[in-house]
Amino acid sequence: MHFARTEEQDQLAATIRSLLAKRSDSEAVRAASVSTTGYDEGLWKALVEQIGVAALPIPEAYDGVGASLVETAVVLEELGANLAPAPLLASTLAAVRTLLHGTDEEKADLLPRLAAGEVVPFTLGGIVLEPSEGGAAMDQTMRLATAPSPADPPADVRDVSIALVSALQVGAMQRALDMTVSYSRERVQFGRPIGSFQALKHRMADMLVRLEASRSASWGATAAAAAYLADPSPESAATLHRLAAVAGSYCADSLDLVASEMVQLHGGIAITWEHDAHLVFKRAHALSALNGPAHRLRSVLL
Repeated sequence: MHFARTEEQDQLAATIRSLLAKRSDSEAVRAASVSTTGYDEGLWKALVEQIGVAALPIPEAYDGVGASLVETAVVLEELGANLAPAPLLASTLAAVRTLLHGTDEEKADLLPRLAAGEVVPFTLGGIVLEPSEGGAAMDQTMRLATAPSPADPPADVRDVSIALVSALQVGAMQRALDMTVSYSRERVQFGRPIGSFQALKHRMADMLVRLEASRSASWGATAAAAAYLADPSPESAATLHRLAAVAGSYCADSLDLVASEMVQLHGGIAITWEHDAHLVFKRAHALSALNGPAHRLRSVLL
């Protein structure tokens, strides 16, 4: 199990970042989040066909790339930083459940379709990841619906979900910190950029510490998820369960803190509809709902 990115994974992140910079700016994200499908179909098609994001953890025998969940987490972190409303999480979890618990017929039927970018809903407890579900969701960049009959996936798939959601949380933290640092350089008060004030420097430094610690926890959990998917043994299951709880609890608390600090350090502009700060803040709450309360995840470690 490794806890650092390879050169190829760094290149994958750079490729995703470049594509999102060109095709998924703030205006595009907002437009996609209120669209009928709930995501930018053109962007999803580019991510699937040009980069193969949906096929990354799917074996080549089922038309996949044959990479691992670590590569998927790399993509999710970049999507999280962009706040892009893309259906990769639901697609990946459907593939994971099928690989771990599907019959041969189910694998042969569903996995090639998922690898090709077919979008399917996925239920986590009482919540459905449903991109086409509109309505009054607080975070329109992540469409969630109430499950008609709440049912959690198998425990190992749930742990994989917690690990992958932590990658989205790390991405959102990076976005919050980047926005705050950029604003602190531009906003002038008392004749000086507010970023020059020591008290604000300390608060942004604390945000950075939280981000980097969360990134380490998330990478550890996603590496454990990849190891378990490759070899679903009792030992790898126990490691995944523990590291997913660490990442899920720490990243949830950290994103709540970093998002709150972002809003406070932006001042009044952060609570306006025109500014993207509220999108990060809402994403933090949506992701916490997916993984459940942090204290419940921490109870696993007692």
